[in-house]
Amino acid sequence: MIPTYLEKIKLSVVIPVYSGADYLESLAQQIDALRSRWIENKAPVSLSEAIFVDDAAVDDSPAILNSLSEKYPWMTILNLSRNFGQHPATEAGILYTSGDWVVTLDEDLQHPPALIETLLIKAVTDHCDIVYANPKHAVHQNLIRDWGSRGYKRMIARLTGIKTIPLINSFRLIRGTIARAAASVCSHDTYLDIALTWFTERIGFVRADFTDQRLIESGKSGYNFRKLLSHARRMILSTQTKALRIGGLLGILTFLLSLTFGSYIFLNAIYGWSVITVQGWASIVVISSFLGGVSLLLISIVIEYISIILLHTQGKPTFFVVDRSADKLLLEYFRDQKHVYPA
Repeated sequence: MIPTYLEKIKLSVVIPVYSGADYLESLAQQIDALRSRWIENKAPVSLSEAIFVDDAAVDDSPAILNSLSEKYPWMTILNLSRNFGQHPATEAGILYTSGDWVVTLDEDLQHPPALIETLLIKAVTDHCDIVYANPKHAVHQNLIRDWGSRGYKRMIARLTGIKTIPLINSFRLIRGTIARAAASVCSHDTYLDIALTWFTERIGFVRADFTDQRLIESGKSGYNFRKLLSHARRMILSTQTKALRIGGLLGILTFLLSLTFGSYIFLNAIYGWSVITVQGWASIVVISSFLGGVSLLLISIVIEYISIILLHTQGKPTFFVVDRSADKLLLEYFRDQKHVYPA
């Protein structure tokens, strides 16, 4: 006998839309199929809403969305005043959600809605607040796009110390309170996935099969080179990179070396070791190293303060409180259904 859960855990889906006319109807059908399956199984979770954010779409997406919303009452359409980009559109959609969990995915069926349940299983089993669906294979099947994105994320991970950066993407499950809190503090240049790390370190990943069929089939992408550079710049601005501290350490090292070399020159002058044959140059090197080390140290301190102020203005919190007590219901349900998640 399937147990009936009186209090449903609500899940919201957010989809930014820019050029998805060819995919929206199929996407809505797949979301509805998942929603219906949970209802039939009397699951403790319900897909309560799917928010489609019209980011000034360049095709017939708005008309298609309006038609679909009449068929599916769980659909909500948001129309942005102009094109703001994928991240701002996602953040806008998140702020309109009411679910205990929020899923973000792309418009072009690159992210199968059926995988949402897999993300939920991972979240409640491993006590995660965020779960990313990480592709098993190259998503774009484009050497420059795939390797460029992967290499850049690895570089930022090393500079910032945020180890999860190489595995992030736009197919994510986020605890609702964290999703809305992160979206609310995001400014124009804040990278959403970096902002999420300000609120939790319980981040998990699920390996899954999905590819960017639109790019593979048509060769067209919603991101041109300029947008990709802007994407990368926002990621840097949203982090407090360790490279800033490297400059400070280099300044301290230069300062200490100048003191050491200066002491050696002083002793050489007193005891007449005659090791330094050219007079004057050693003193210039010492003075230049001393002033250079002090200047580099002071500059790194100033930049560090600017970085702290920037993160403060972007809304990085001092603390955040989260309630995970309802996860037990989902965990019991998935165990009863004998679900397992892929490693």
